[in-house]
Amino acid sequence: MHTLTRAGLLRTGAAAALAASGAGALVHTAAADIPPDADLAYARLLVAADLLAADFYAQALAAKQFGTPAAKELKRAAFNEQEHYAAVAGVLTAAGQTPATADDIDFSYPARAFADRGSIAKLGIALEQLQLGAYLGAADAVQSEPLRGVASRIAANEAQHLSLFTGLLDDRLLGVSLPLPLGIGDASNALGAYTS
Repeated sequence: MHTLTRAGLLRTGAAAALAASGAGALVHTAAADIPPDADLAYARLLVAADLLAADFYAQALAAKQFGTPAAKELKRAAFNEQEHYAAVAGVLTAAGQTPATADDIDFSYPARAFADRGSIAKLGIALEQLQLGAYLGAADAVQSEPLRGVASRIAANEAQHLSLFTGLLDDRLLGVSLPLPLGIGDASNALGAYTS
């Protein structure tokens, strides 16, 4: 079993960037249907981010800090994250790779992250900003379909999740007009704060 680490993600991203710089053209001439290494590196990062989000939602729900309407929305977001994982993991599987699972990653959160409604909402905002930025970054950077289309569609849903938490925290459902994408290095660094 291979454990996904932040350092491993960064090494993979650096190797993918090297491959994409010109040497990658030699590697992928025979396998036109396989996404380039840089796209697969992004897919691995997105899988890890989706696993983090799924773990977060499970813990947020287990904390029982929200009433029925909000808990229902959290359950729906958790379901969305499972579908996001399946979509991106499917890209990796189709490319002959084995996607990470929750058993491959140790998740960590700030102390008292699930102590009350406010702390959960603040962490939810941080994680959904990470998710949204990572998917926007992928939509900007990847070259292959279906990953580009999947990343764009998932980014739209992650924006809805972000609105859920801003609404829970300060009754403000709408965020910034143009959310910022995260490059693979920035997304990996942000993810590293919660995974090992």
